[in-house]
Amino acid sequence: MTGVRIRAATTAADLEAVRGLCWDYRAYLTGFSPELRPLMETFYPEAGYTALMQELAEKHARPRGIILLAELDGRPVGCGMTHPLNDQDAEIKRVFVRAEARGSGAGQALSQALVDQARADGYDRVLLDTSTAFTGAQRLYERLGFQARGPYAELPPGTADKLVFYELKL
Repeated sequence: MTGVRIRAATTAADLEAVRGLCWDYRAYLTGFSPELRPLMETFYPEAGYTALMQELAEKHARPRGIILLAELDGRPVGCGMTHPLNDQDAEIKRVFVRAEARGSGAGQALSQALVDQARADGYDRVLLDTSTAFTGAQRLYERLGFQARGPYAELPPGTADKLVFYELKL
């Protein structure tokens, strides 16, 4: 076993692998629980998500964003990305690891690499959100030094209480 490798997604094949992972992420979110499905449909309706997937490379483009790919034994198993919210703040989006790679350290390695890249890119702070149901993700972010905070963007009515918001000062 060669272990987990985190690298920038730079080729067309890399981006297709990331899009596939993002669709797996959406399916995971919408299928996680009946209570969570309406929230995911609010934030990730299929038509909007399809459009987002087409713009993924531009939305997270260097030099102020990045898309990372996690590989386990050479196979794509996870992804994560950042994009600028403003000149000081980056947001981490769509950190996802397929079931077969959970427990391998890929999620932590992806998250740490995204933080490290945001720091190298000159951001002062990294922001993210996750579902209140995802306690494992919350523990991971807290281990990495993220602090809970309130929402950092306007949200659709009835959604704020279903999310946990975090920030990390760099």
